[in-house]
Amino acid sequence: MSPSGSGRQAVEAAWRIESARIVGALTRYTGDFALAEDLAQEALAEALVAWPRDGVPRSPAGWLLTVGRRRAVDAYRRRAALDVRYAALARDLDEGGASSGGADPRQTGPAPDADLLWDPDRIDDDVLSLMFISCHPILSREAQVALTLRVLGGLTSDEIGRGCLVPTATVQARITRAKKTLAAGRVPFTLPPPAERRERLGSVLSVLYLVFTEGSSATSGPEWMRPDLAREAVRLARIVARLMPDEPEAHGLLALLELTAARFPARVGHDGEPVLLEQQDRRRWDRAAIRRGRAALAQAGRVGRGLGAYGLQAAIAECHAVASSVDETDWDRIVLLYEALGRLAPSPVVELNRAVAVSMAQGPAAALPLVDDLVAAGSLAGSHLLPSVRGELLARLGRSAEARDELDLAARLCGNERERDLLRGKVAALG
Repeated sequence: MSPSGSGRQAVEAAWRIESARIVGALTRYTGDFALAEDLAQEALAEALVAWPRDGVPRSPAGWLLTVGRRRAVDAYRRRAALDVRYAALARDLDEGGASSGGADPRQTGPAPDADLLWDPDRIDDDVLSLMFISCHPILSREAQVALTLRVLGGLTSDEIGRGCLVPTATVQARITRAKKTLAAGRVPFTLPPPAERRERLGSVLSVLYLVFTEGSSATSGPEWMRPDLAREAVRLARIVARLMPDEPEAHGLLALLELTAARFPARVGHDGEPVLLEQQDRRRWDRAAIRRGRAALAQAGRVGRGLGAYGLQAAIAECHAVASSVDETDWDRIVLLYEALGRLAPSPVVELNRAVAVSMAQGPAAALPLVDDLVAAGSLAGSHLLPSVRGELLARLGRSAEARDELDLAARLCGNERERDLLRGKVAALG
């Protein structure tokens, strides 16, 4: 590989690993989140030029941070010089020639703790503060996702756009609006008080769960999965669990993502076609990820008083992870876990998944009434999930004509091309 190529790869690696710390430290330094994010991007752009040309610095993160701080100082100097010019104009216009008052423009500049910018004891708080800012309740969910992937994940606007299947310009607009909203709302760069932290943590975990879900089962587009997006959510979930070790749902979410991602190597065939659970070669599952997931689930149980919603889902994923086959899976336990989840976090999707588990534990005849209740209630209208499950149950009951109609409807509602092809194949198999 050429020096320029290795230099660019080093920039990308350093940015992906250290971007959150850099933006967090610059935010604490400047007191301005939007400015800090811009400064970090300027440092990244300079590294893309300098490192391929001059070589990779001994401390890549320190280099990026130093450049960002210099850019901040330059910005303050320009602002101070402009304030001086404005003050001179004001004096000229003031007929009495009296001082206009206000702050001394010479005092404009970095925060007084600038020398502590890279204090290791404060880095974790910086990253955690960034998480709470990126997922602040005043932002829309779309803006939270974009800002989280940009600031904490280190993804470019192009990468976020590809991952979320939206144009790059849309991503850039969301990020710009988010930063303006945070500035207008005067959101401080501080951790919320402990009393508010758990409530605000829910937004952080929800965004990571949403990003992972879209990566593991894409709602639209030509590919069934977007593993890069899912892996980024796993990485960020590890950070949250490490920074908030006493929060059981942080460990519960991490366990769920690790155990689910463990099946990724077996979920896609050679041509990118979906491979369903019953056909997967379990020897290809990532055993290291399973061990990490089970350890995180155990930790969630130790620090909490019973499992939360993410922990219960992780316990369901663990049942699959430890089973040698679909037939050997403890479906009765999965049914009980879904019942508990339905009481804790009720939703039509939970009920639909419980019906699938019931069909495996007790047979399709026991599950069909549960699905029919969801249909009667108008649940999941417009989603392909309900007719897909109902079609499968009808097919297992030998009601082929009805099954074809349901699966055909599911195919028409499905936005993902790979999954749509899978559903059409099931229709064709029913003759």
